[in-house]
Amino acid sequence: MNRVKSRYLGWGLLAALLLSPLAQAQERLEDYAVQLPLALSGEGPWYRLEVPMALHFAARFGDLRDLRVFNAEGQALAYALVPGQSEAHDSRREQAVRWFALHAEQGDATGVPNLRVQRGTSGTLIELLEPADAAQKPAQLRGWVLDASAIDENLVRLQLDWAGGQEGFQRFSIEASDDLQTWQPWGTGQLARLSFDGERIEQRQVELPGRRARYLRLLWQNPQQAPQLTSAVLHSQRSEQAPAPLVWSQPLQARRSADGEYQWQLPLALPLERLKVELSQANSLAPIRVAGRSEGKGAWRALAQGLLYRLPENGAEIRQDELQLPGWPVQQLRLQVDPRGGGLGAEPPTLQVAVRASQLVFLQRGSAPYHLALGRAGVQSAALPLTTLIPAYQPQRLQQLGRAELMAESTLTTPLQSASAAGGDWKRWGLWAVLLLGVGMLGLMAISLLRRPAGE
Repeated sequence: MNRVKSRYLGWGLLAALLLSPLAQAQERLEDYAVQLPLALSGEGPWYRLEVPMALHFAARFGDLRDLRVFNAEGQALAYALVPGQSEAHDSRREQAVRWFALHAEQGDATGVPNLRVQRGTSGTLIELLEPADAAQKPAQLRGWVLDASAIDENLVRLQLDWAGGQEGFQRFSIEASDDLQTWQPWGTGQLARLSFDGERIEQRQVELPGRRARYLRLLWQNPQQAPQLTSAVLHSQRSEQAPAPLVWSQPLQARRSADGEYQWQLPLALPLERLKVELSQANSLAPIRVAGRSEGKGAWRALAQGLLYRLPENGAEIRQDELQLPGWPVQQLRLQVDPRGGGLGAEPPTLQVAVRASQLVFLQRGSAPYHLALGRAGVQSAALPLTTLIPAYQPQRLQQLGRAELMAESTLTTPLQSASAAGGDWKRWGLWAVLLLGVGMLGLMAISLLRRPAGE
């Protein structure tokens, strides 16, 4: 019995010995090749950092899965990575439009006159179709038709002005059409002009639903008080999606091959969105083709082609030195220049590349200083969704978070990082080697114990 107990005790000690390296394998700041202090400003506890291109180059993975933030106690902080997002910009403009009076028979508050439309190269001609006996019947102003056919944007506001001494409120319905035959209700509007004790109050604007229409029809609810318009102005709005901002690298030196091609090697494969080629000489003209690959021995894939130039025009200089890329992960770039354009000069040109800007958002905990860490192989992403990191998150809140800035970004150097990362990898693989060796020894011990006779 004592022998059996000693066996279990030996197994327990061996298991504890094997598990002790795992306990020591928890993430530490020292395990990462790049360690940069952070300066915080603004209101916390959440802070955001604009990720510069230097951090992309320093990472071991293009998706920044090896990024971490540590506090002074060595604790890894909760964080989220926010990819660059397109931004919506609304632009407004106002345009005076033509209007056409609509008349109906005296006392008929519901009759709507017929219209005839004739379109030509100079615009749209609207003609009121009056009945044959209209001369014998008195008519009254029923409303107005506004010609908005020259406006391509969504209509968001109508501004009217009128003549005459009418005071009080004038209510009317608003309808929209593209053919002057079929009308859709757009709600109601109200004008107001009030005077009291030498002061005047006016209401001349009406909000519209923000849709497109070629024509608007205003029909007064009380035609006897319909005002005489003197101006009609429509406010329109265009919504445009601006692409997510870019973050650019520093100029990268090219390597020129024997056949005249230029090549660049990046530290890792990144989803490149744009490139900029240096044009050092004036009067340069260069048709180019750009190819890329994610591995050193893989096949080249065409990325873009275009014409780069730096030329004089009307006493100024015009320049085209950028090309759009498809956003594929690329680690090597190749640029081929058509020699008929004169080339890019005797010296190899420098190149800048850009990716979509992203932001790091982290939750402050513990004490300063805080460090951003990068450059460790074999790790998985620890990022949380932004809506988990910030409960009840709203998009407009992102710009209100505190700011974090790198205090030593200029110290980033790729060769040093690679060497440090290699040292970290050696420690990690050594740890796993010890662990596997111990597991093997434990298995051999168990087999030998099972083979012994039960009486021993």
